[in-house]
Amino acid sequence: MDYAIRPLTRQDEPILWEMLYYGLSSSGKGEPPSRDVVRRAEVARYVEGWGRVGDTGFVAHDKKNRALLGAAWLRLPTEKPDASPELALAVKPEHRGHGIGTALLTQLVRANPNHSTISISFVAGKPVLRLYERFGFKVVDQRSDAVVMQRPA
Repeated sequence: MDYAIRPLTRQDEPILWEMLYYGLSSSGKGEPPSRDVVRRAEVARYVEGWGRVGDTGFVAHDKKNRALLGAAWLRLPTEKPDASPELALAVKPEHRGHGIGTALLTQLVRANPNHSTISISFVAGKPVLRLYERFGFKVVDQRSDAVVMQRPA
């Protein structure tokens, strides 16, 4: 598959809502959640009001038909101004396993060398754990339902 990666803009908030859903619904266990799950405060904070200071990321599109393939983005938590940026990464299920997530994460990490630490939280049992480990992320907290990783620069 031939795809292009470009920086996210303020106008890309709708893309991020869609990708957030794909990231949450990829556990592979049972039925996918309702699309309303992304509007919960603890989830919506990754996208709501996209384009504020510190928001950065990339989106991948198919070069032929411009179809959305995936996105990776960093966002500083508003409730803790001195906290590490949080990473979100999602690739549509039908496009996983083709290196798109790796390419997005590579672009994001290279474009943001100034972040001394990047944090990520995700549902336990996701195969994406190995991808994050290849990029130097280490597990700092693991529960039955979630994994929290950090990557020191």
